[in-house]
Amino acid sequence: MAEDLVFYANPMSRARIARWMLEEVGAPYRTEWLTFDGTMKSSDFLAINPMGKVPTIRHGKTVVTEAAAICAYLADAFPDAGLAPPTDKRGDHYRWMFFAAGPLEMAVSIKAFSLNVPKERERSIGCGSYESVMDALSFAVTQHPYITGETFTAADVYVGAHISWGLQFGTLEARPEFQAYWDRLKERPASKRATAIDDEEMHRQLAAAKG
Repeated sequence: MAEDLVFYANPMSRARIARWMLEEVGAPYRTEWLTFDGTMKSSDFLAINPMGKVPTIRHGKTVVTEAAAICAYLADAFPDAGLAPPTDKRGDHYRWMFFAAGPLEMAVSIKAFSLNVPKERERSIGCGSYESVMDALSFAVTQHPYITGETFTAADVYVGAHISWGLQFGTLEARPEFQAYWDRLKERPASKRATAIDDEEMHRQLAAAKG
């Protein structure tokens, strides 16, 4: 039932990743739109996610936060969608999804904020160097058509979203293998539906802010 799966979101956030995953799953869900300095910090929402952040989903009595965790959870909760490989073949599925959630996002953030990690201290942080992360990401997207092989999975939603944003905003190197990988994903109907939903709400919020 639609009321059983609730999605807390803002269209100008990482909730766009979870929206794409929800559209791939195809199960009915209800969206609760939240504002950054308003409803996201309300006592009602903080009781659901103490971080006061989106994306967050509530599936019955189960609450899941963090975009990578939401992607992994939905793939397991709705197996008929075929978005997770068989259990004995999930190595790359988990490996690269959480690589993107950890080392990739950390390396991109460090670079975006022009933070300097001395060469001799790179082993002290989870991502190492930006260059080594880019090389690892290149490896991930060139071994197979999709992250886990010949079939699209939740890992492609998460990794693909990061690559899409990185290419759009210049936080990733414009390597041809990144563009080729994104080209394989960007025409997916679920991705287009998700983008249309979030873009419509984004324009509505921006128009409302202007008065």
